[in-house]
Amino acid sequence: MIWLKNKGEKPTEATKHREYGFHVAVNRLIHWISHFQHVFWVICIIISLLLVNMLMPHYIWEKIWLSLKAQHKLVYLGLIFSLVALSLVWSLGQKIDEWIFMHLNSDGQRARWLDLTMLYFTQLGNFIFALLVAIVLSLSGHRLLAYELILGVLTLGLIVQCLKALIHRTRPYNKLKGMRVVGPRNGGHSFPSGHTSQAFFMVSLLLQYFHVNTFSWLALYAVALFVGLTRIYVGMHYPRDVIAGAMLGTAWGIIGVTINQYIINYLNIY
Repeated sequence: MIWLKNKGEKPTEATKHREYGFHVAVNRLIHWISHFQHVFWVICIIISLLLVNMLMPHYIWEKIWLSLKAQHKLVYLGLIFSLVALSLVWSLGQKIDEWIFMHLNSDGQRARWLDLTMLYFTQLGNFIFALLVAIVLSLSGHRLLAYELILGVLTLGLIVQCLKALIHRTRPYNKLKGMRVVGPRNGGHSFPSGHTSQAFFMVSLLLQYFHVNTFSWLALYAVALFVGLTRIYVGMHYPRDVIAGAMLGTAWGIIGVTINQYIINYLNIY
């Protein structure tokens, strides 16, 4: 077993990192991306919105807005996300967060196979996994859906980065003692969970395109929820980070389908 050491930090039982295969390479890529200043991502979002606004006719925006207003789920998701974000100032909420986190992260003996399982499953919330799914969709004839998936993941990632910069919540490994970090540490801030938001976005997006039975619907959302739980298990996020990520990802999936449907209708007209 190889233990990864941070500069200026002595390895202890609470902070040892297990280095497993491809996860290290993926984490280095994430670290490289995270070195960009948050202002860079904000500028990218502003420029993208300006370009879309210039290219899209105003009456299309009006129809999109009316359609989004009709999506009552977005109101509920936005309300839950806002309440979770506001609850971060609640000291009792932090204690509950820490209690649940330590229970899922550190209680009892954890087998190496379980660590590996959690570490690999958490990669389902990575951009690389979304890229692989998009390639499969494109090869199977769903090219527009593949483009929408990648665009949605990228824009969602930018939004998550902006929220992390604004809320500025410290990751658990920088605050809690006696916790475990499985695999390399992710940089940046903690709220909301980017991996969880991407997992729920992908599930929400795909389920609105493919008609599946109730069992499949529940199974896919269970997988997305499991990705969120792995983020707690590996020591990267608190429970409220995961809840907020789930709300944000689900809402972004609904918004993506709504906007895309009007774009398709517009292109068919012209």
